[in-house]
Amino acid sequence: MKKKNTKTPRKNSGQAKAQIKPFGDRVLVRPFTEEEIRLRPAVAGQAQGKKSPLNFILPESVTKEKSAQGKVLAVGEGKWIEGKLVPVRLKVGDVVIFSKYGYDEVEQGGEELYLLKEDNILAVIK
Repeated sequence: MKKKNTKTPRKNSGQAKAQIKPFGDRVLVRPFTEEEIRLRPAVAGQAQGKKSPLNFILPESVTKEKSAQGKVLAVGEGKWIEGKLVPVRLKVGDVVIFSKYGYDEVEQGGEELYLLKEDNILAVIK
């Protein structure tokens, strides 16, 4: 006899849980949307222009391109160098700036995510 599936489906907690596990020194990032960038509070006294999630001023030409900022959803175990594992220095939840041309696009649940090497992360925004 087959057992009946008694597990109840999980409800979405409102936050996407990464099902993609990056290998090596790769990082899975959800890029910020233009709306998320626009909705961040502005700092008084700064020049005119659109602002990034952390109040960087962005020229109009940059805001029409894909975002180069996002939130880390998953990280790989690290990179092997001379027989030793060097772990990735990023952690899930970090807000990062990354190279515009250094990622691979992947899709999960209808959402576009970026998979990139740790070397293509330019900065962590604290």
